[in-house]
Amino acid sequence: MIDPVGLPDTFVRIVLVGSGNLATQTALALSEAGNPPVQVWSRNAEHAERLASMLPGATATDRTEELLCDADLYLLAVSDHALESVAATLPPTSGIWAHTAGSMPMDTLRPYHGQIGVFYPLQTFSRERRVDYSSIPIYIEGNDESVVRLLESVAHLISRNVLRCTSEQRLYLHLAAVFACNFTNHLYALSEQMLAAHGLPPRSLAPLIAETAAKVQEMSATEAQTGPAKRDDTNTLQKHLGLLNPYPDWQEIYRILSDSIRKMYGPKEQ
Repeated sequence: MIDPVGLPDTFVRIVLVGSGNLATQTALALSEAGNPPVQVWSRNAEHAERLASMLPGATATDRTEELLCDADLYLLAVSDHALESVAATLPPTSGIWAHTAGSMPMDTLRPYHGQIGVFYPLQTFSRERRVDYSSIPIYIEGNDESVVRLLESVAHLISRNVLRCTSEQRLYLHLAAVFACNFTNHLYALSEQMLAAHGLPPRSLAPLIAETAAKVQEMSATEAQTGPAKRDDTNTLQKHLGLLNPYPDWQEIYRILSDSIRKMYGPKEQ
């Protein structure tokens, strides 16, 4: 249950700039909390219409000149590389502009608006897969305290885990998330390909993946580490590297990660 402390006293008029994975999941969570965005903009009119149709009373547009100019919050939920180009096309408005980009500083918006901030949910999003937003940490930054308070009140509508951080801290959050999520998922994909290439069902790994993720909810990742590299099992490591001879890229990944694990834990005590 969301803690009512910190919730906005009145309906917050939110214009959502973007219609991708993060934008969709955030809009749906806000709608379920009773504060749906009032307008959705996307470069793709069909995408804007699709998302707006899920939000009670929301309008859609693919033209920035049609954006409402009197909203309380303009949430720029676009990709990191598109943020500045989109911000440059927005018309003058009232309210606060806040972006959701993990790798971009708050000051990216400074040339375009006075009251600016960041609303960064630390999670991986897919358009068609709903997430439990109440457990997602949302990191807030603003260029003055009134901006921070408004963003925090909106965040508290959908999450019980709302924190403040600087742009520099958020960049490290984003970097850590790439290691924990994107790189890990890529390793899952390589593992699936490896099993499929040798006539084994890729779903065989599902229980292992689930248990690996579950363990780090109860202990640190450092404590949860297992495997031949941690044990400094040289025979097994060499055997695996030999199996990877036909896959030099995978072999290099295996070697780098194994060396990193061995350095972290040191040689096995005899």
